[in-house]
Amino acid sequence: MTDTSPALSLPYIQPSQAQKHVTHNEALRILDAVTQLSVQSSTLTQAPAVPVSGERYLVGFGATGDWAGQDRKIAVHDGTGWTFFQPGDGWRADVIPTGAQLRFNGTSWIDALPDLQNIPHVGIVATADAVNRLSVSSPATLLNNAGAGHQLKINKATGADTASLLFQNGFSGRAEMGLAGSDDFSIKVSADGATFHDALTVEAGSGALRTTSGQTYFDDVTLADDAVHSFDIPWSDPSRILMWLAADLTGHSFMFSVTGPLTGASNFTPMFVNPPGMLNFLTGTLAGTTGTDGTINLSIDAAGATPRMYLENRLGTSQIFTMATLGR
Repeated sequence: MTDTSPALSLPYIQPSQAQKHVTHNEALRILDAVTQLSVQSSTLTQAPAVPVSGERYLVGFGATGDWAGQDRKIAVHDGTGWTFFQPGDGWRADVIPTGAQLRFNGTSWIDALPDLQNIPHVGIVATADAVNRLSVSSPATLLNNAGAGHQLKINKATGADTASLLFQNGFSGRAEMGLAGSDDFSIKVSADGATFHDALTVEAGSGALRTTSGQTYFDDVTLADDAVHSFDIPWSDPSRILMWLAADLTGHSFMFSVTGPLTGASNFTPMFVNPPGMLNFLTGTLAGTTGTDGTINLSIDAAGATPRMYLENRLGTSQIFTMATLGR
């Protein structure tokens, strides 16, 4: 029979051995030092000036003084002096002040838990892969604020790439919202995961809303008397749109169409004007007093790169105007 145990080198009591308690106590001393290993430090290279009996340390690299030549070993003070133990490959230690968990790899003490920076995959109750590098299987996922709010950011490299949310049925796409192949925000749907249909698109440059039947525009604007509101025309050129316009006055509502190449007054066709004679169509920019006093004046200015529509209030008082369109 060997004299010591194979794993912790605990001394065995030998047959007919005298003073068996000495051997037994030595084994207990080793167990007391290395089991449930928790240490005060893993970096010190000099013994503490006032050691406490029973406290354990992992000796740092380049140790001096009482610890000289004992690098990486476990140091225990027994009240009279230091005893050192050689750790085995795979031993674990908890650093009390920091909570760090260390593992001995046969040469050095290293972090027992992996570095969570730049890890290749993370799977939470799911298997991550090269495409889905973060995979989560859960009834819900909570992203809570740390401060005033919270942003979920989905970035893409170029305008032709995609940054979107994809909703699936049996891992087959059914709806997608985001920047799909352009910088316009779109909502798309699919019945089979292969063919997608645009439901809504919001143009990045103008904010114009397009539907499968064309484009829509809606705006509320407050205009003082003899003031002008203008905006880049958000529908196509040539256009085919129907516009409804109302002032915050009883009975003041109007409907007209804008069709053909956007060149000016000739594009407007009145369909409903109430009160009669209250709406005028002009060409070019409006300055606030361009059109007839006591009326509402509309104009298309096609001189610039993008046609603009002008709304001029000459009703004598400040008014809220509502504009809405259908068409393209």
